[in-house]
Amino acid sequence: MGSLAAVDQPLPPLRYPPARRDGDIVDDYHGVLVPDPYRWMEELESEEVKEFVDAQAAVADAVLSTCGHRGRLREQLTALFDHPRYRAPFKRAGSYFYFHNAGLQPHSTLYVQNGLGGEPDVLLDPNTFSDDSTVSLAMVGVSDDGEHLAYGTSASGSDWVTIRVMRVRDRQHLRRDELSWVKFSRIAWTRDGKGFFYSRFPAPKHNGAVLGAGIKTSVNLNHEVYYHFLGTDQSEDVLCWEDPDHPKYIYTPEVSEDGKYVILSVAETSEPVNKLYYCDLSALPDGLQGMKGSHGMLPFVKLVDEFEAYYALTANDDTQFTFLTNKDAPRYKLSRVDINEPHIWMDVLPEDEKAVLESASAVHGDKLLVNYLSDVKYVLQMRSLVTGELLHDIPIDIGSVNGISGRRVDSEVFIDFASFLTPGIIYRCDVSKETPEMNIYREISVAGFDRTEFEAEQVFYPSKDGTKIPMFVVSKKNIVLDGSHPTLLYGYGGFGMNMTPHFSVPRIVLMRNLGFVSCIANIRGGGEYGEDWHRAGSLSNKQNCFDDFIAAGEFLVSAGYTNPDRLCIEGGSNGGLLVAACINQRPDLFGCALAHVGVMDMLRFHKFTIGRAWTCDFGCSENEEEFQWLIKYSPLHNVRRPTEKDGGSHRRRRHQQYPSTMLLTADHDDRVVPSHTLKFLAVRYRLAPQVTIASLVGVFFTPNLTNLFLGKNRRCSTSCARAWTTARRRRTRSSPGSTAKADTDAAAPRRKSSTRLRTGTHSRQR
Repeated sequence: MGSLAAVDQPLPPLRYPPARRDGDIVDDYHGVLVPDPYRWMEELESEEVKEFVDAQAAVADAVLSTCGHRGRLREQLTALFDHPRYRAPFKRAGSYFYFHNAGLQPHSTLYVQNGLGGEPDVLLDPNTFSDDSTVSLAMVGVSDDGEHLAYGTSASGSDWVTIRVMRVRDRQHLRRDELSWVKFSRIAWTRDGKGFFYSRFPAPKHNGAVLGAGIKTSVNLNHEVYYHFLGTDQSEDVLCWEDPDHPKYIYTPEVSEDGKYVILSVAETSEPVNKLYYCDLSALPDGLQGMKGSHGMLPFVKLVDEFEAYYALTANDDTQFTFLTNKDAPRYKLSRVDINEPHIWMDVLPEDEKAVLESASAVHGDKLLVNYLSDVKYVLQMRSLVTGELLHDIPIDIGSVNGISGRRVDSEVFIDFASFLTPGIIYRCDVSKETPEMNIYREISVAGFDRTEFEAEQVFYPSKDGTKIPMFVVSKKNIVLDGSHPTLLYGYGGFGMNMTPHFSVPRIVLMRNLGFVSCIANIRGGGEYGEDWHRAGSLSNKQNCFDDFIAAGEFLVSAGYTNPDRLCIEGGSNGGLLVAACINQRPDLFGCALAHVGVMDMLRFHKFTIGRAWTCDFGCSENEEEFQWLIKYSPLHNVRRPTEKDGGSHRRRRHQQYPSTMLLTADHDDRVVPSHTLKFLAVRYRLAPQVTIASLVGVFFTPNLTNLFLGKNRRCSTSCARAWTTARRRRTRSSPGSTAKADTDAAAPRRKSSTRLRTGTHSRQR
């Protein structure tokens, strides 16, 4: 199982099921007429959509079932996945809570133990939530006294959450405590343990009736904050905040560690800016109990009432609050304000000249554990919370700090660490000592994995405009750079998200058994170098993301790692957009493409669920200038026949086939709704009928794929190997593309020439 020679035999031509086109659907965007013949695919509960999905999935399954490596890869994956995994514990009133997975469980189990040396007991096992494991644990919150656990469950990967409450001592659920229609929330307990704050939307309705099961794609508006008292019905919860004048606002409540204040973070989009409100709970005449039955909301004070910067609470000492912020600091800093003098802010830890301040945790009184990201490598330091002064550097290997668990009342901190070749280490640090030491508390071991067989390095390559882009390259040791290695290139490039080293069983299997090189490109749009790096890949600069990713592929080819036929690209969500845009722009550079839950329709994404929050990164088609950005790269609107001129470069592609493509979506993904993938698939079939004879275009439609981290679904973790081996077989059938005139009525925009076509959107709402 060490080569790909067996996959060189071609597959027979495929017959792709047709999709109905509605030529009457044409939108007018600022004088540009854009057909949308597959609009019916947005009705996800319709029988026609279900039949289309079943037919497309059958094609993909039929082809992938011919993969000779499939069974052996599954065995290898299963063997390596079968290892115990732990997350860093967190402490409440002398008890430690942590997540543990024995190996092949679909979900990790929550354990509790009394003291570090106590016997662990199962507190909550999400594997019992449903027979098919499609109900998962979305959030947890333990009261400060350790007496109660509030937890939220999500069905089939949906963002909608139902919260329930359990007594920790006897594992009994409180009968009346079931909270529905929770979304984009946290569980914020008050210090007295009597209840918690949470956020929800009004129940979705259709024709006046509350919707039941099934995907809900309508726009989410009018977020609200409630306080729930233990032992009561949701109907009795106290409405703490709403703002009907700003229906798009999203609220996240947080209770300060001293229990005196509730802080409300207010956001409108995914942009790293927020407003900041606070309420002094100790100043309520009769406490929160006195708010029951009243029609008034909590008396929040608006500390920051402009969307000018991002603020996250680090600590407070009475009225002195310390925040992590990017106010005049794109690489972030710590600032302090006395809420009695809200116009006077002081920098405690100024912005670093190069490194990005990722997090700051107040621990053991007045100490501060800060986590920097420098050239995509983490740096830990202990500093003074009072002055910001450096107390100690804390050495750590090249990898990712995935979590820090500790409070000011505790003398210990737990740090969750992993890297490409380190499955996981949980360090325990006694911060009461003059010189803190990192001691291994738990180390994850994977039977059959030998890290000495592999090596990881960081390289920097030039993008189209000369910008140096970092990329991690992981492979077997001492490979010969002769251009022969199959290579998997992953990217994201959006919303300021960092792509840092992590351990991946599927990639280990590919490297060890099929000789893959595994790469992660830290392209612009991410947050690896702060907000400037993020902005350089968003809005009018979005093309930089695609240029950076294409340049990564070109570098891997020119440096001798691989060749275009053996280069596979992968991405999910915003990364799915990245993959689709890149195969539209440079189909000659890639041999295989995997797009998970991609944002494919850049003209209509804002019309579904929380898509409106992404306009901060993408723009919105309702604005004429931003429409011009979007239409140039929107995957759905830029599929081209092999000989058609590219709208951006005006170069003919000379019969260049699209790479073999696998599209993955999920029937209950109510973040990036499945219609994105389905419409893109239909346009690929329609505009490239000759192309699809020579390449696989498949779709997997699974009820258990979430939008957050694709590698955790084992059905999808084998997709790269399956699609890759199939791609090799299909690309041996070289077939010239059709020279027919482009089917402009199917996807490509054109100038307005008639007033009979229906009108689309008009102006952007700000």
